[in-house]
Amino acid sequence: MLKSVNTSDGRKIVYDLQIKKVKNVNMRIKPDGMVYVSANKRVPIKVIEDFIVSKADFVFGALEKFSAKSETEQYFTQVQLKDFILQFCKLVYPYYEALGIKYPVIKFRKMTSQWGSCNSTKGILTFNTQLMYAPTECVEYVVWHEFTHFLQPNHSKYFYMELEKVCPRRKMLRKELKGISV
Repeated sequence: MLKSVNTSDGRKIVYDLQIKKVKNVNMRIKPDGMVYVSANKRVPIKVIEDFIVSKADFVFGALEKFSAKSETEQYFTQVQLKDFILQFCKLVYPYYEALGIKYPVIKFRKMTSQWGSCNSTKGILTFNTQLMYAPTECVEYVVWHEFTHFLQPNHSKYFYMELEKVCPRRKMLRKELKGISV
């Protein structure tokens, strides 16, 4: 349900309140400028609004950042992206094949909160079609990242040790991906 709250300096924050089974009041700001707040049904509206007001500087800063990035650079068409990822998967596969990994099924779909996913039990890698807004090196990083999940299906220190072997610039590339808003 859409609601709004005024800050002490007179600014208005419009937000979408979602009642969920959550322990804390949570807030997300999407690139389209919508502020989503989720809270448990037991949390009074006053507590929710106080939380939002306490985060006002963060909210307005994020909204400003998103409006500045509204013109996101596109590096690939959908067809080019799929072709690039399929070719890069074939290029990196011998490394994983030597470790006993079978060649995965490669899928593509639009995702809202992740760049890729690995279903290690079914042997499926899925890549976000929004990667067309990411530079080539970042797309390569996502492929390495998802393939590494066949070796470590979590984000433990061992996963990052394995990923570091094939993608030593992973931290910088991950940071660059976080800066892409689509």
